[in-house]
Amino acid sequence: MTIAREVRAIAQTGLAFTADGFDHRRYLRLRELAALLMAQGSGEQESILELFRQEQGYATPKVDVRGAAFVDGRVLMVREISDGRWTLPGGWADVNQSAGECVVREIAEESGFKARALKLAAVYDYQRSGHPPRVIDSIYKMFFICEITGGEARASDETSEVAFFARHELPPLSLGRTTAAQIERMFHHAERPELGADFD
Repeated sequence: MTIAREVRAIAQTGLAFTADGFDHRRYLRLRELAALLMAQGSGEQESILELFRQEQGYATPKVDVRGAAFVDGRVLMVREISDGRWTLPGGWADVNQSAGECVVREIAEESGFKARALKLAAVYDYQRSGHPPRVIDSIYKMFFICEITGGEARASDETSEVAFFARHELPPLSLGRTTAAQIERMFHHAERPELGADFD
């Protein structure tokens, strides 16, 4: 799928910038070939191609933000309604908000707690971090160490439970969102604020 994602990115960027009609047709064909590669054997080429058609402009990774907030040596986690598993609160970054503002908003929306972002602890590439494979998107995951400043535990439209967990008592994880290794690394960052940000 790595090849298909790269071919799709080349096609999308080419369509955004070419003024030549012949090149435009070549990039359209490249986009079709990328969809065919991703669909291999599933019969989903047309639906994947339609998703590709919706993306325009320079191809760039999506950004996911996650907040690690600690109280008494335990980390705040939320249970996702979508899969019944647990994760650090977070989600897609929004336009017109900084990454720090996004993670604070996500914590409030998903857990009911008010928080303040203290430190960018890590920027990980989804594909290189032990997450389940994703077919279409390239994703950068930004992890922040946060402190809780108020509020109280409250479920949301996306989450069914809110709780704090010790590092060796983690619940079943929503691995597309957060891995055990990432949470362990956030414990290290919380314990050693002087650590620099991790990145791939």
